[in-house]
Amino acid sequence: MPVQINALTSDFAVAPQLTPDDMQAVADAGFKSVIINRPDLEGGPDQPLSADVMAAAREAGLSIEYQPVVSGAMTPDDVARFAELLDTLPAPVLAYCRTGTRCTHLYQAAKQP
Repeated sequence: MPVQINALTSDFAVAPQLTPDDMQAVADAGFKSVIINRPDLEGGPDQPLSADVMAAAREAGLSIEYQPVVSGAMTPDDVARFAELLDTLPAPVLAYCRTGTRCTHLYQAAKQP
């Protein structure tokens, strides 16, 4: 299945759950960095572990950060960390969670003046 990417800006996009096998396609699509916002095992034992995705991302030449955020429980610290990652990671950046909605909310909150 091809990676579903929803671009919010020219430098930032979101996606639903990705797997280690998706990381080369993410790199091939021109992304330089990935942020994982879905906590490990949130979706049960079939969910790919962040460590496995991170290893595949690095192998594909991507910068990657694991920033787990609990769905529906985003904190000011979560927003501040996300903003910091957006400022420091090479762009364009792709963030993912279960559906992409959590990442979208983090992005919108991080970009508010």
